[in-house]
Amino acid sequence: MQLNDTVALVTGGASGLGRAVAETFLQSGAKVVVVDLARDENAASVAQLGERALFAPADVSDEAAVQQALAAAKERFGALHVAVNCAGIAFALKTLQKGRPVDLQTFEFTLKVNLVGTFNVCRLAAALMAENAPNADGERGVLINTASIAAFDGQMGQTAYAASKGGIASLTLPLARDLAAYGIRVATIAPGIFDTPMLAKLPEPARQSLAEQVPFPKRLGNPAEFAALARHIVENPMLNGEVIRLDGALRMGMK
Repeated sequence: MQLNDTVALVTGGASGLGRAVAETFLQSGAKVVVVDLARDENAASVAQLGERALFAPADVSDEAAVQQALAAAKERFGALHVAVNCAGIAFALKTLQKGRPVDLQTFEFTLKVNLVGTFNVCRLAAALMAENAPNADGERGVLINTASIAAFDGQMGQTAYAASKGGIASLTLPLARDLAAYGIRVATIAPGIFDTPMLAKLPEPARQSLAEQVPFPKRLGNPAEFAALARHIVENPMLNGEVIRLDGALRMGMK
């Protein structure tokens, strides 16, 4: 599937990895619907993307809100061909804090946003994609999800985050099998350490220490590199049911 003249939905698209995806897809000729939380700074960020970008505020774990965002996409652009899930949260909390168990609500909230939110967008976006006429390869749509290498190399304090991202990795193949009859492909990117607003808050020595852990290239990942892989997934019809690590050969240590 070529991005030119397609409609793509990007969650978490107001900043970080999602913003890079939105920019790359727009440069490739797509129209982009950015789903992010209803904040003034998010609306302003999307406004900078131009007239082929639409801001559809929503919490990805809220069924009605995502349905409204998809309805807005269809009303504005007429269809949906690609959905990229980049929205997510992260907490660093050990299972026991000074001998006391971590708050269960933190674990539940992380799974609700990262895992349930991703599946919620996938299932609703797939229903809209199924209405498309197939292209020459029989494709009607592409779903791209964001896991993390923490799904495989989770560190201390990452039980909730690793579990949520592991769930995203695990649902990739069955989701692709479920949607194969509709001509909808599914792939997941598992990024390593990327230079996102979350990491920008760290002191420079801490950022450099993280970069030194990457075998090659010895630096933080550029969000544009994540976006380039997302574009390739859309354009390569044989990429389906796969989780792709994008990490410079990094394998995370215990902490």
